[in-house]
Amino acid sequence: MPRTPEVLFVCVHNAGRSQMAAALLQHHAEGRVAVRSAGSAPAETINPAVVAVMAELGLDLSHEVPKKLTTDAVEASDVVITMGCGDACPVFPGKRYLDWELTDPAGKGVEQVREIRDDIERRVLDLLAELVPR
Repeated sequence: MPRTPEVLFVCVHNAGRSQMAAALLQHHAEGRVAVRSAGSAPAETINPAVVAVMAELGLDLSHEVPKKLTTDAVEASDVVITMGCGDACPVFPGKRYLDWELTDPAGKGVEQVREIRDDIERRVLDLLAELVPR
């Protein structure tokens, strides 16, 4: 049986983009991918607009807490997807790194955050199709 691929989503505060990406990949992968998210400088709480737009899809992020990026999390991952964290993410040989250029949802309204969410969902579905083809 093939090993489950592991994906780590990283942004600065782990309060928006990486949280949405992780929740969407977990939802669509249905257990076929191990998913984590973290931030190089985690915020205190998840962005309320992010919680709102994810709830529209039936995904509850209200109990999630931003997590600090660790070397162990990067080492355990097959694919590391960065979202505007610059050089804060440690680089290890043999890992696949992708940088998704996404607008930061901080300070944005629900309409704008919904557009970011939809962009992330398209990217997540493409990644999923590549990692675990049906």
